[in-house]
Amino acid sequence: MIHAVESAIIDALRSLFDAVGWLGVVIAMAIESACIPLPSEIIMPLAGWLIVEERGLGWWGVLQASFWGAVGNLLGSIVAYYAGAWGGRPLIERYGRWILVTRKDLDRADRWFDRWGEVTAFASRLLPVVRTFISFPAGVARMHFGRFCIFTFVGAFLWCIPLTAAGYYWGPDWEDFRAKARLFDYPIAAIILALAGWYVWHKIRELRHEATPNADRRRSEPAS
Repeated sequence: MIHAVESAIIDALRSLFDAVGWLGVVIAMAIESACIPLPSEIIMPLAGWLIVEERGLGWWGVLQASFWGAVGNLLGSIVAYYAGAWGGRPLIERYGRWILVTRKDLDRADRWFDRWGEVTAFASRLLPVVRTFISFPAGVARMHFGRFCIFTFVGAFLWCIPLTAAGYYWGPDWEDFRAKARLFDYPIAAIILALAGWYVWHKIRELRHEATPNADRRRSEPAS
């Protein structure tokens, strides 16, 4: 099932790159960074193979592809950022408790991005999966927009270089390389599921703890 989906993605990207070249890289990476799981681990190696290697652009082409990948990443990240800032935050403030996000969590996020926003925006671009979704919480916390853009672009550019280089180096054998690299997908998925389970368990405990004192206080109040 996963292999079939991945094959369909590869065929779609191949057609996109053949049709519009570098613009296809921008479009695909914009989709990936707008909280839509179109993996850059497939996009950029294919760009290295189907555009850089097949057109004989050499290692300068690797940097070119990485630049356009970073441009697309930034554009998609801006969309996700403003979705968090304009739509996500008001909804979370009103209904967040139903998805285990409290006002206290928003305050924590605000403090975190105020203090560590640049490091978070940069480092998250170098992490699988996390890089796809980090822009939305950055927008919810309303991180400084200019710094968000700068560190997002730099981190994305550095992320794209080795992926593009792998596609350029492996060329037609890239699919064999991807088949071997797919073994790393499972431990990454297991770590993400474990962290998600820990978060849900922790938040349920926190919400129960908050509810208990309120219930005790209401029972102790004299009836009017």
